Amino acid sequence: MEMEKLSNGHGAAMPMDEEVPQEDQLFLEHKSRPTKTTQFTDFEGKTSLGMSVFNLSNAIMGSGILGLSYAMSNTGIVLFLVLLICIACLSSYSIHLLLRSAGVVGIRAYEHLGMRAFGHPGKIIAAVVITLHNIGAMSSYLFIVKSELPLVIQAFLGQTSGSDDWYMNGNYLIIIVTACIILPLALMKHLGYLGYTSGFSLSCMVFFLSAVIYKRFHIFCPLELFGNYSVSTEPSGDMCTTTFFTINQETAYAIPILAFAFVCHPEVLPIYTELRNPTKRRMQSIGNISILGMFTMYFLTAIFGYLTFYQNTEAELLHTYSKVDPLDTLILCVRLAVLVAVTLTVPVVLFPIRRALQQLLFPGKAFHWVRHIVIALCLLCVVNLLVILVPNIRDIFGITGATTAPSLIFILPGLFYIRIIPTEQEPMNSRPKIQAACFAALGFIFMTMSLTFIGIDWTSGEKRSLGGH
Repeated sequence: MEMEKLSNGHGAAMPMDEEVPQEDQLFLEHKSRPTKTTQFTDFEGKTSLGMSVFNLSNAIMGSGILGLSYAMSNTGIVLFLVLLICIACLSSYSIHLLLRSAGVVGIRAYEHLGMRAFGHPGKIIAAVVITLHNIGAMSSYLFIVKSELPLVIQAFLGQTSGSDDWYMNGNYLIIIVTACIILPLALMKHLGYLGYTSGFSLSCMVFFLSAVIYKRFHIFCPLELFGNYSVSTEPSGDMCTTTFFTINQETAYAIPILAFAFVCHPEVLPIYTELRNPTKRRMQSIGNISILGMFTMYFLTAIFGYLTFYQNTEAELLHTYSKVDPLDTLILCVRLAVLVAVTLTVPVVLFPIRRALQQLLFPGKAFHWVRHIVIALCLLCVVNLLVILVPNIRDIFGITGATTAPSLIFILPGLFYIRIIPTEQEPMNSRPKIQAACFAALGFIFMTMSLTFIGIDWTSGEKRSLGGH
């Protein structure tokens, strides 16, 4: 009955000359014989719910957490909280749309949803969007390693200034980190195996949050700043005042920071695929738990960081602490923890890119170790070359982030839902499909807004960071 509905459904029909993917056959077999465990194309899912939560939470957690206090300083506590709640709920709804679409047709790959919704062009678009977004995310993480790791080494060695030694060169360091840490983890066969490293990465960010809370009660406003940091320490009416609702020129830049803070959608279906006893409700619970956990960390980090520095908060929170006391041992350890966290996140982000490329270039092929390793090596080489050769790719990342993030969160899930869910189940004028259409339209609004901000930056000559994942 389900396949009959699909054959009549709007946009869900499959061309007669295209054979049903193995995933669909196995899914339908599962539907007809409920006692059999769901099988996928290359392996049986064995990842526990807890490990899946760690992996998805790690995929959500990004370098953008360092800019949330700055966002709060330009929105106020109340407006920031309202925006954060709205975006967390929208992200959870987006996961619901993906799982609902995947459940109807028995597909666990983002690219296959694109194929079912729009044919081969949809598959290509989905794969390209995932690849561009995650390459940008991986590069941003390695840029943090490139810029911060030499400073951490310098502080541990007790040096007051940089040197020409090779171990102080960020380009050499990212190659070493990639070869010794990232590559071995990226060669794991299954994403579920990274649950342990994801858990450790999240522990590092919890340590970062603990330090932010601790410092709130040991740094007092007005700040006593060290070094040559040129900021007035004289008390003023605004410097140490808590604001609950603020609208200024920078407020508009805070919205993309928050909007992109919950980007995890390329990882949702791969994690779903590897989940033990996969069901839509079980995976939605994983998404909700992960989003709630990250929402809590985001808000606590933002409010305690903001209540420490108020209007002196910089776009990168750790820089603000270093300007107060560059020799602070606790902040040095926090920097190291953040470096560990972003390094361990790179392999998690790499898995969806490899899956997208395999679906695009080698559709229907069984798992092969050589192909698995070669794709990982090529991706890591490309990302390392980007980080090494391009001195400032913030504008490139800004463009890709302004286009791919709204596409992954809003536009594609909404369009997939509209095209894949049969009209016999939900007509086009039904409330769920109208909501999905509005959701996709919201993505276009975010994309237009973000591109407009970048255009204003380029024309005015001011380079503001939009934050990001």
